[in-house]
Amino acid sequence: MRNVKKIAVALVLFVAATGFVNAQSKVAHINVQQLLSDMPEMKSAQAELKKLQETYRADIESSMTEFRNKATQYQNESSAKSREENEKRALELQGYEQNIQAAEQAAIQEMQKKQQELFAPISDKAKAAIEKVAAAEGFDYVIDASPGLSLIVAKGKDLLPSVKQELGF
Repeated sequence: MRNVKKIAVALVLFVAATGFVNAQSKVAHINVQQLLSDMPEMKSAQAELKKLQETYRADIESSMTEFRNKATQYQNESSAKSREENEKRALELQGYEQNIQAAEQAAIQEMQKKQQELFAPISDKAKAAIEKVAAAEGFDYVIDASPGLSLIVAKGKDLLPSVKQELGF
């Protein structure tokens, strides 16, 4: 009878220990920031954004040059003009300066909108590839190992090479 109890207890402990080992989750890590920067689509999106930024910068610099020239002209002619004319010109310059500032703000907003438009599909593609590789290799959790995200120990599998292979680069 005692042997049966010992065997039963040992069997219960064995089943519990086996269940505990099987219940442990598999964890992997990947540097998502590096993955995104290595993706060819990201490089072309960044080039497109840079081109757009340069276009906006050129337009704003052109407006600033025109503003400075007009301000210099008005300054040089101020002694020959009436007080009312100089006040009118000062208001005109203020309006011009406000228009430039509004154009700068609009350019910033347009750049942010374009960045989101370009980067969202790339990010979604990377996420789908990470999920596919993680599922294929049996990982329950994948931690982002990008610098600054406080991953302290990275002894688990690094999925970056597998995800790059899945994406074809």
